Amino acid sequence: MFNNKSGTALAEAFVSFMETKAFFILHIGGYPMISQLIVNRIEKSVQALFVELGVEDGAANIRIQIEQPAHLDHGDYSTNAAMQLAKVLRKAPIQIATLLKTKLEQDGNVDQLISRVEVAQPGFINLYINWGQWAQRQFQLPTHQAEKVVIEHTSINPNKSAHIGHLRNACIGDALVRMLRRTGFIVEVHNYIDDLGNQLADTVVGLLNITHKKEHDRFGDFCWDVYSSVNKAYQGKTNPQLIEERTNVLLSLEEGDENLSWVGLLVAERIVREHLEEMSAFGISYDLLVWESSIVREGFWTAAFSLLKGTKQFYKETEGKLEGCWVLKQASADEDAADAEHQADKVLVRSNGILTYTAKDIAYHLWKFGLLDQDFKYKRFADALWTTSGNGAGASYGKADMVINVIDYRQEYPQAMVKQALEILGYTEQADKLRHVSYGVVSLSPAAARELGIDTSDGKASYAMSGRQGIGIKISDLLDRMETVIENKRSDKSGLSSRIIAAAAIRYYLLRYNLSTEVVFDIQQATEITGNTGVYLMYAYARAVHILSRAESDFNMQPTVPDTIEQLEKAEYALLRQIAAWPDTLYAASRELSPNGICHYTHELAALFSNFYAACPILKAEEHKKPLRLWLTLKCKETIGDALSVLGLPTPNRM
Repeated sequence: MFNNKSGTALAEAFVSFMETKAFFILHIGGYPMISQLIVNRIEKSVQALFVELGVEDGAANIRIQIEQPAHLDHGDYSTNAAMQLAKVLRKAPIQIATLLKTKLEQDGNVDQLISRVEVAQPGFINLYINWGQWAQRQFQLPTHQAEKVVIEHTSINPNKSAHIGHLRNACIGDALVRMLRRTGFIVEVHNYIDDLGNQLADTVVGLLNITHKKEHDRFGDFCWDVYSSVNKAYQGKTNPQLIEERTNVLLSLEEGDENLSWVGLLVAERIVREHLEEMSAFGISYDLLVWESSIVREGFWTAAFSLLKGTKQFYKETEGKLEGCWVLKQASADEDAADAEHQADKVLVRSNGILTYTAKDIAYHLWKFGLLDQDFKYKRFADALWTTSGNGAGASYGKADMVINVIDYRQEYPQAMVKQALEILGYTEQADKLRHVSYGVVSLSPAAARELGIDTSDGKASYAMSGRQGIGIKISDLLDRMETVIENKRSDKSGLSSRIIAAAAIRYYLLRYNLSTEVVFDIQQATEITGNTGVYLMYAYARAVHILSRAESDFNMQPTVPDTIEQLEKAEYALLRQIAAWPDTLYAASRELSPNGICHYTHELAALFSNFYAACPILKAEEHKKPLRLWLTLKCKETIGDALSVLGLPTPNRM
């Protein structure tokens, strides 16, 4: 008890809930999550025990934690509250647990939802659910008081085709969007387009100065090669004028309304449209494209600069290697500890007047939180997607209560600089509501690297992708390859198309890992149909749909909620217990901003359903067992379907 990962996550989620419960209100007409009911009732029993024993109220400092034990015979939920209280009450934990058990039983066993309470050494309280009562009730997630969240994700440099590292960002971001919307937040999705950065400048320099002739289906693929070629030319130093040309292009992009800036705009817009097309194949969409050039040209940086100038931490260097630069000084910086890259990130305006990425990001975040007295203009970019524009109309974007940025771990320091700027300006509440969802990069397995012609004789476990060197798997190429692999593996092709299955398989593969984990991408692993894969989960859902369809067509039976649930077989009990854990899992994942928790939960649910299907006949069951098993199948189908939707995967009637 209290030693398994899922239980720990549940406990931590409810500690967080109890600390912030004033932030939530309950749905009218429904029941709170069952674990929330249990926590509240144990709290009430603890407070009553303090009064009964004449002890000064110390219950406020006790964090009630519950978990679902790994072993079924340890109860459906368990708490170690008695052990937490032992020091305060000066009694043995087993004695306190017995007293709390009595209190819970006297109080109606949590609205009759608990069938029995047991005490186990050295003081655990194990609670067993009355599943008949559970089945009769509708449990609701906590809802939020109309809090608006702006989520920024994808944000690929618009200078070449996207690769699978970019896709991991987009899949994580889109899953967070779906999770938070599912749990009641108002969510606005931004895709930030860095059309003033070095990468776009390099591609423009390459297009104008590097001879390249090769057949390509897409402009982004052509630019992929051009970008790699110009960076090799920089390194070779055979054409020193190229570096000077890059500075000219950067200045022109920022100033606008010149030949070079228009070339940059045309390149960026064409590639952004290709990126959007690629993402749509994975079910990923956005509400707003925010162009970096809009931030500069519409005066957002000017407004931010004016605010920062009023602080003592932002000043212009008058000597040394940063002379002429505007620098944001950390209040407690250890100059000797900061590396060269981080030192450079402190510069917001270079001595030549060019803004750093961080400067523009600070201005952007002030706008995101509604802290600037100005706004963009907007126009339609495609269908329901809007974009910032110099000649558009007004609209209501930004003004977020919370901002979430999905950016890989290498950008942790610049993100910290944005948070620090908010704090320096006195916006501490907004700084607290700025969340950086950091994740590990995607690298290539040796097999995948060899397919790209990379020398793997050094025996590395993984190989990094590099746009500058032209090394990586483009999203479009990966989807084509995966579609072919899946098409060749399928015997029955009457269900979902192989391309839709391929996109779902890739998406799930990129979501299932812990966010901090480096994903070593392997094509064969991603297309497997058994184990922890998206294909396996979709098969489980389709199987449940098929069973329910046959029950109606062959037996004229539809699932009904059972009045009582008794004498469950082990496979039935394990499946029902997992289904009941879904609201807790979804709630914990949304608070932790961690989609992989939903992946692990859903894989376990699908595996338990497969075990249930094998161990317990459904359509051929004895007549008195058939209704319960059909109802379990329906609940499983609904739960897997909900989880698949949150993860952004299809819910197929047939694979």
